[in-house]
Amino acid sequence: MKIGFVVNDVMTEKHTYTTTRLAMAASQRDHEAWLIGLGDFGYEPDGTLSARARGADHEKSYRSLERYLEDVQKPDEDQLISLSDFDVVMMRADPADDATEHPWANTAGVAFGHLMAAAGVLVVNDPVHLAGALSKAYFQHFPEAVRPRTLISRDEDHIREFVDELGGKAVLKPLQGSGGSGVFMVNKKESPNLAQIVEAIARDGYVVVQEYLEDAKEGDVRMFVMNGSPLKVDGEYAAFRRKSETEDIRSNMSAGGKAQKAEVTREMLEMVEIVKPKLQADGMFLVGLDIVGDKLMEVNVFSPGGLGSCEALYGVNFAPAVIEDLERKMSVKEHYGAELSNVRMATL
Repeated sequence: MKIGFVVNDVMTEKHTYTTTRLAMAASQRDHEAWLIGLGDFGYEPDGTLSARARGADHEKSYRSLERYLEDVQKPDEDQLISLSDFDVVMMRADPADDATEHPWANTAGVAFGHLMAAAGVLVVNDPVHLAGALSKAYFQHFPEAVRPRTLISRDEDHIREFVDELGGKAVLKPLQGSGGSGVFMVNKKESPNLAQIVEAIARDGYVVVQEYLEDAKEGDVRMFVMNGSPLKVDGEYAAFRRKSETEDIRSNMSAGGKAQKAEVTREMLEMVEIVKPKLQADGMFLVGLDIVGDKLMEVNVFSPGGLGSCEALYGVNFAPAVIEDLERKMSVKEHYGAELSNVRMATL
């Protein structure tokens, strides 16, 4: 197969990223793996799609992530490739990375993803529904039973009333963004600062107000879900607990959270079953669920990271299982042809 991995910028990728692991795993399984930046697409005058893509030496058998990415990022090594030549394209760009300096990037990436899918390329996650997930409002479409109580507003008085209703303790964050950026916790002690916090967040859009869960003191659990089911290899789940070593409520790895082994409970598995129909209906092939206690805090459908942490904790490389499932999907696609839509293929 020829597999493309869409990232924010190929030259800023790191060897520790999950995308690098997936690309190298594809290469190790004798596939052509290419990385494409959000600014590397082209729509040609004849109506065809192209992209400036970068790949490592397809004849080499890589064992080092550092060496693999080093070869991908060699200067002057990009190639102009027709996107119709790809069998599979994985959308792995993080909207938060380009939100400020390149606000055009993510909508452009999703738009080209849609065009690729229309041209017959298997695109995961499904770009049509990724467009609707560019803000945290997408999360509100999941069953209420698994979500914390939430208000989305820009009205300071309304927000203050809701915080009071929650007992004076709540988490505030922007509707757009990820990685723990712009996240605040307010309590009775911090209530005099609520106006300033709301003003700071609302400057860039809507404010998401969620009930504070006491279990958050123990961090959250990132669980990988593939085709609507927990990713599991050799008896181990691709899941880990992220816990801050400070008083910071954010447990994101980018905000200083540390990875620990996670006990996957019956309640977590039941939660996955509850959200499975929505994930499958939206063609969400590979996602990361962020879980606190018995509640789902976020669904990362763009670029869930942490497979490296999972491998370090459990001694299991989960990346090949993801590529193997893409191989299976392509086999099914070859059998059924155009009868299956991209969204159906994404979680088949």
